[in-house]
Amino acid sequence: MKRHLLASATVAVAALSLAACGTSEPSADDAAPSAKPAAQKITVTDATGAKVTLDGPATKVVATEWNVVEDLVALGVSPVGVADVKGYTAWNTAAPLTGDPKDIGTRGEPSIDTVAALAPDLVVATDDLSPDVVAQLRKVAPVIQVTSADGADQIGTMTEGLDLVARATGKTAEATTVKNEFEASIAENKKALEDAGLGGARVASADGYVDANQVSVRAFTANSLLGSVNEKLGLKNAWTVEGDKAYGLATTDVEGLTKLGDVHFSYIANDVDGDAFADNLSKNAVWKSLPFVEDGNVHRLPDGVWMFGGPRSMEAYADSLVDALTKK
Repeated sequence: MKRHLLASATVAVAALSLAACGTSEPSADDAAPSAKPAAQKITVTDATGAKVTLDGPATKVVATEWNVVEDLVALGVSPVGVADVKGYTAWNTAAPLTGDPKDIGTRGEPSIDTVAALAPDLVVATDDLSPDVVAQLRKVAPVIQVTSADGADQIGTMTEGLDLVARATGKTAEATTVKNEFEASIAENKKALEDAGLGGARVASADGYVDANQVSVRAFTANSLLGSVNEKLGLKNAWTVEGDKAYGLATTDVEGLTKLGDVHFSYIANDVDGDAFADNLSKNAVWKSLPFVEDGNVHRLPDGVWMFGGPRSMEAYADSLVDALTKK
């Protein structure tokens, strides 16, 4: 013990002597780099107001909803975990999955154990995910949430979500490129409609599903994401029903379609889940009597257009819609 005290005293005297001489040489402790320099840390405030600090740009990312999966892929980040991989593959062909992500379960109930096994440095979710599930995920990794939808500004909400994911992953330049390409696509498609004499055409966008042998039609009103893109293309929304405040969606039936009049009726279906219009309404007398059915103005858009996606999906939607409208 005495030898240790003497050694410590000698080191202390030497240090004082160096300080008196004005040396600028750092000590061994000062020279040792930290595990993560503070300058590399990233702090973001998500859509819920939560501040999340990351050690650096996230690279091992899990996504619990398809719109944020698309954002990651569009930014050049291959997610390590994705909710319902099969469903995403069927419904979103605008941003195909990269890498070999692990299926973490359903979008509403991801498997916490599966996520934990992936050891992600970030989980990206939406504000639709249950607070209880988010709390469990926060025990595994940092979590940021984007706003799922906002009828007051769907396109702004979409791009804000993209920007948030980009900041957390160090991909802000890529986000700018994605947004610019979306705007260019809209401008090009708007001109194509005008050139075809379809500027200001009335459009009703929808999808449908069968419940107890009855077809329910889901209307994408002017306050929906698809409706917002329609208006950005210079088209007019034909729906008179009022949508919900978040998604701008409303539900009607085949009789409700009689209020649309002379419009272009475009709808999205998927071979995986069936086509409620072609398969279930083709022999319905009310359906067959609708003006847009009689005039051949019913347009099924290609599979794989995700109605609640990001800029890549909305580019695919605009391309497919304009292509369908200008074929005649």
